[in-house]
Amino acid sequence: MARYTNIPVFQTTEDLKRRYIVVKYPLIPLGETDLYVYVTKGDRFDILALNYYGDSSLWWIITRANSSQSFDSLYPSVGTQIRIPAPQRISDILSQYNELNGVL
Repeated sequence: MARYTNIPVFQTTEDLKRRYIVVKYPLIPLGETDLYVYVTKGDRFDILALNYYGDSSLWWIITRANSSQSFDSLYPSVGTQIRIPAPQRISDILSQYNELNGVL
C-alpha cells in the first residue's frame, strides 16, 4: 500500500521476515497560514493529503496536526473541524521527519 511507502523496513539475513521500524513523527505546531476545513462524509486523510499536497502518502501530517482525531484511522470524524498545515510548510515538516528517523 502507498501509505507504507516511506516507512523503513528492517530485515536480517538470518530472519527474512520484514519488520517495520517504529516511526517518529514531528510535532506540528499551529501556523498562521494553516487551513481549516469541516469534515464531510467520505473524507479520508489520504484523500485530503492528495487534494491539498498532491501526495496521499502525506496523510500523517494532517492526522498529527489534529490530536483530537484517531491516528489509527484514515477517516476523520464527520462534522468536526480539522487543521490542514499549509502546503508551503510541508518541506520543513518532512525535514523534521527525516531528521527524527535518520533518513538521509
